[in-house]
Amino acid sequence: MTVDVAIVGCGVIGRKRAQALAGRGRVVAVHDVDSARAGALASELGTGTRVCADAKEAFEAASGGLAVVATTHDSLVRNAVQALEAGCHVLVEKPGARSHGELAEVAKAADNAARLARVGFNHRFHPAMLRAHELLASGRFGPVAVIRARYGHGGRLGYEREWRASRERSGGGELLDQGVHLLDLVRFFAGEPRLAYAVLPTLFWPMEVEDNAFLHLTLPESGHAWLHASWTEWKNLFSFEISCRTAKIEITGLGGSYGPERLTLYEMSPEMGPPTATTWEWPAGDHSWAAELDDVLAELDGGPALGAKLEDALGTLALVEEAYAR
Repeated sequence: MTVDVAIVGCGVIGRKRAQALAGRGRVVAVHDVDSARAGALASELGTGTRVCADAKEAFEAASGGLAVVATTHDSLVRNAVQALEAGCHVLVEKPGARSHGELAEVAKAADNAARLARVGFNHRFHPAMLRAHELLASGRFGPVAVIRARYGHGGRLGYEREWRASRERSGGGELLDQGVHLLDLVRFFAGEPRLAYAVLPTLFWPMEVEDNAFLHLTLPESGHAWLHASWTEWKNLFSFEISCRTAKIEITGLGGSYGPERLTLYEMSPEMGPPTATTWEWPAGDHSWAAELDDVLAELDGGPALGAKLEDALGTLALVEEAYAR
């Protein structure tokens, strides 16, 4: 399925989305508050991509197709609603909004427009996550008992002056940045969790939002999840462990600066003792962006989908708001 696409927000993520669309969609229009950045992306994409003076013009150019909204958090909802009103389906980048109430506005607009709206939680589409999902769905190892996950990076000089450090623009700190990916993956693997404990300190950066997030969640079927997202992880880190009744799944790395993406399945033998270990590794680049777009297009074509729907993102933001309220 090939559709017309408008991209609003032409920074790092907007560019990744544009590159992932190769052979999947025609980027007919782009817009960014920095017109030079929009022009640079349009030049990369070649003829047929128009640089628009505002987001409304870009969405109207792709009406009936797909709008990708990859702006700062304070502009996500406004642009997503405008895209839906222009007749576009929408893929809005995570977290989808600064709050549950804001994202509910997108859900209402999607219902009114009878259009699909999805939130871009691309981590579901890393090959290790898809393999883990298959293993868990097989039912071979029993229910999820424990999830232990860590996700973090450091910052850069001036990080405390960037938009992510402003509560008004971002809605929150590291919990809304990388922490929401961990929360979404917990929901992807184990169903709807409940928040038991949250501590959101600012340990290093002189800013008004948290630079670390520590959460304890309870899972369906009496399981538990322990999550730590950090902006003070000076060596980029991704680690996600899932323990079931008779096996453990360990995922490390996301490629690039996070190290090779690898999944190891440890299967318990009937006599217990040392488990049998099977390892898969994906040394190639990050194809999760393209895989998520394939999933969105499949859903538009009436097929099944694994990506995060609005109700998934609303559930994640409800947990975030509860954590911030504690």
